[in-house]
Amino acid sequence: MTPKIPKVKILIVEDEILLAQDISNRLTAIEYEVIGTAPTAIKALKLIAENPDVDIILIDIILKGNLDGIELAELINAKYNIPFIFLTSHSENQLIERAKNVYPYAYILKPFNDRQVSTAIELALLNFSKKTPEKELLKSRNFNAPDNQVLQIKDSIFLKKDHHFERVPFKDIYFLKADSNYCTVHAKSGRFMYSMVLKKIEAELPSNQFLRTHRSYVVNIDLVNGFEGNMLFLGEKKIPVSKAHRKDVFKLFHSI
Repeated sequence: MTPKIPKVKILIVEDEILLAQDISNRLTAIEYEVIGTAPTAIKALKLIAENPDVDIILIDIILKGNLDGIELAELINAKYNIPFIFLTSHSENQLIERAKNVYPYAYILKPFNDRQVSTAIELALLNFSKKTPEKELLKSRNFNAPDNQVLQIKDSIFLKKDHHFERVPFKDIYFLKADSNYCTVHAKSGRFMYSMVLKKIEAELPSNQFLRTHRSYVVNIDLVNGFEGNMLFLGEKKIPVSKAHRKDVFKLFHSI
């Protein structure tokens, strides 16, 4: 059975039902998972509580009800560690200043197209992974997200495939293999190839879980199920251990 590919999970907070559905359809078409839509801040908070693994939230600044989008963002900052993107068609100075103070990770200016939505999500994930939120809301700029972006957020790494990111939990990564200036991440959901050196992706992984065994290999030590000689077994795969790394690797495995 082909494993289900984890997708980036998104919550949409928009009080215009038709627009919310349009955004949902756009995101689904480009391989994101919409966990729900909320017309009010109160409904959004309920959905967040029910879906603690949500990765990103799209928030319309102007919402019906007692709380607007900026006040919702304040509550998210106070209680949850989730990046959010503002949706807006407004440019009043007072509104912009309020929005800046809650540090959105990106924004989408209405009206927008599929590419703008996708780019804003990529930017937000990047900013959140680096903890550098976009502070200049509504300031015109062009975002060019490179295809080789690797993002580490919480217990997962977000890897680019085609035109979207896929969530790959650390626990589901078997090993990484280098080949010249290319690197392949082998995971339960498939393989991801990058035109970058192994060291750059290795830097995004927790050092207490992933270990260099060879100049061309980094393995998830939690998934090692055996060893023999200078080889580690990960399922049906055999991963070499070089002389330079042998001491550090095999001290983790004690024979009786």
